[in-house]
This record gives sequence, C-alpha cells and structure tokens, in this order.
Amino acid sequence: MPVAKSTESNTQPLSRTPLYDLCSELKARMVEFSGWEMPVQYTSISTEHEAVRTKAGMFDISHMGKFIAQGHDLIKKIQYLVPSDLSSLEPGRAQYTVLLNSEGGIIDDFIFYRQSDDPLTNEARGFMIVNAATKANDKAWILSHLEASGVKFQDVSEEKVLLAVQGPEAESYVQQFVKENLAAIGFFGHSDITVLEQPGFIARTGYTGEDGFEIMVDSSVGVELWRSLLSAGVTPCGLGARDTLRLEAAMALYGQDIDTETTPLEAGLSWLVHLDKKGEFIGRQVLETQKAEGVSKRLVGLEMLDRSIARHGYPVLSDGKVVGEVTSGTKSPSLGKAIALAYLPKKLAKVGQKLEVEVRGKNYAAIVVKRPFYKSQKSKVKS
Repeated sequence: MPVAKSTESNTQPLSRTPLYDLCSELKARMVEFSGWEMPVQYTSISTEHEAVRTKAGMFDISHMGKFIAQGHDLIKKIQYLVPSDLSSLEPGRAQYTVLLNSEGGIIDDFIFYRQSDDPLTNEARGFMIVNAATKANDKAWILSHLEASGVKFQDVSEEKVLLAVQGPEAESYVQQFVKENLAAIGFFGHSDITVLEQPGFIARTGYTGEDGFEIMVDSSVGVELWRSLLSAGVTPCGLGARDTLRLEAAMALYGQDIDTETTPLEAGLSWLVHLDKKGEFIGRQVLETQKAEGVSKRLVGLEMLDRSIARHGYPVLSDGKVVGEVTSGTKSPSLGKAIALAYLPKKLAKVGQKLEVEVRGKNYAAIVVKRPFYKSQKSKVKS
C-alpha cells in the first residue's frame, strides 16, 4: 500500500482536513499521506472495500487540490497544457486528463470540470481537482502559463470539503440530502446543487470503479453532510480501501503508476490523447513520435498464478532476466487474486504473456491480463 507510513514517526506537522475530528471519533487509524494526517481504515480494508462494491462508502478527500479558473481564453489556455481536446467540452461536463512537461512526461493527472460561462462577463469558468502531493507544483506550473493571459485563478483547497460517496447505491443515499434530481447527472457530468439547504457542487466522478459522486461544499456543510450520511448508513472508508478499489479498476496512482518519466501513451492512457483534434500543446512532439514509431514500454496488468502477492517495487522477470518493475500490487478483495500493474517492454506487454515476479528473493509465476481487473455492472468508468 502507498500509505503505510505512520504519523507517529513523522516529526513535521501534518495538515488535517475539516473532517479530521469526525474520523477520529470513529477510531480511524491515521497515517501520513502527502503531508496530511488521513484515515487509512476505520474497521478493515476488506469490509470497507466490500461496502463500496455492494452498497455505498464515503471518503474524505478534502486533502486534494481544488482550483477555480475563469477568463475569456480559459479553454484555449488549458488546451495548451494537456493532450486532450477540451474545445467541445460543454458546460456541465468534465474531462479526465494530464498535465505534461516538454518531454511528454506526466506532471499530474486531474479532472477539468467545464462550468457555465459567467453571466455578467461571458467568461468561461472551470474547476480543476488535482492530487494532494502535487498541488503546489501543479499550481506553480498552471500559473506560469496563465498569469500573463488574463485568466483569473483561485486556489480554494483550504476552504472546501471534498467528499466522495461511491457504490451502486450512492445515488439513493446522497439524494436524501440534495434538492436537485441526481439521476439527471450523467457519468462525468456535474452541477451546482443545494446540499442540506446550502450551495454546493457535485460531480458523477470517482476513483473506485463504481458509480458515485464527489461533492464539494463549505467546511461546515461538509461536517454536517458527513454526519448525515453516516446516520443514513453509508460506510466510512479510508485510503486503504480507496487503493484496493482503484487498483481493481486499473486506475493509475500518481507517483507510482504514472510520473514525469512516463507518457500517457506508455501508461495506457491513449484515449485521452487527441492529436487529430487539437493544435499545439506541451509535449505534443514527443507523443507524435511515439504514436508513429510506437512506445518502448507499456503499463500492463498482471495476475499472479499462486498465492504470492506482487508489491510496489518488486522486479518482473522473463527467462530469468529483470524486464520491469511492479508499480502497484495487492490481493484483490473482489476477485480473491493477487493483481498488479507494471511497466514492461512492448514485446512482453501482450495479454497472455507469461512472466515471473520476484517476491522476497523467490520467483513466482504471473501472466499479463486485460485491464481493468474488475468492472462493476453499474459503472461506466473507462480504464
């Protein structure tokens, strides 16, 4: 797990979300994560994981970065920072994408939420939700490209609570506390809403492979909403279950599965690279070359063929030679199998390829399999 470091050994002061006290009331085990003191589990990872897969679970994700941008040239300016075409993105729709450096490496992955234009100024508006660990770097990178353009940028990371309610029954639970009809919000749709009689923002997005919502509200409303959902029967979940859920859905974790040394084409994210639909953007030349010549490595799914578990950093071997490294790995609670992600040379990245993973000095059989490892019947998540 990427969140195993305990707060007890951390000498630096850690940030806490507005929901920290509520998590502590539930006896959550807290760990350090990206400079924050966050709950890794409340009861057990398997119990929380199952709640999301079968009913509904909720996560405090208030540590994530939350940016608001507004300006006449907003879409044009954001277009230059990402490989995805945002020009046809209608208000009320969102796009998962990545920030790229000049080498095509991934600075961060994030979701851009296109809002309605400002009625007074006619300026385009949008939200960006970024990873906690990269928030400061993302902000500096974005501002370095937006400041001279007249685009207004606001960091509301400290002001807002962000809650994720995920699972096949998420809609029915959240609807109890929201005035608007949530059924009208499609996958990757979003809207301003009224939550517990207060203004809020909701998106049909998530990081679990299940249907669900991410809700952004003021801190006081977030505290009340957490308590209300808990009383209604929604299971509180920590980072541990969030990690097993996202890995089953083959969703990348920044800093492990994707980083500045990997491009979206290498990471299996070609579906968000729209070379034919847009003009110049940072990293385009590298992606064009990779598209024409092919990539040298690819992120693949692995399934262990016995009870051994491949973990982050474990070597992957072919014919006794190290050919790659596991980026994420766990035992899938839903499938009862050990699964992993790893970068491999292109020639070894085909489904059905037999390999080995070194686990504590011994080699164990593995095979390349299709991603995602698990797909919910109700979810429309694209892997």
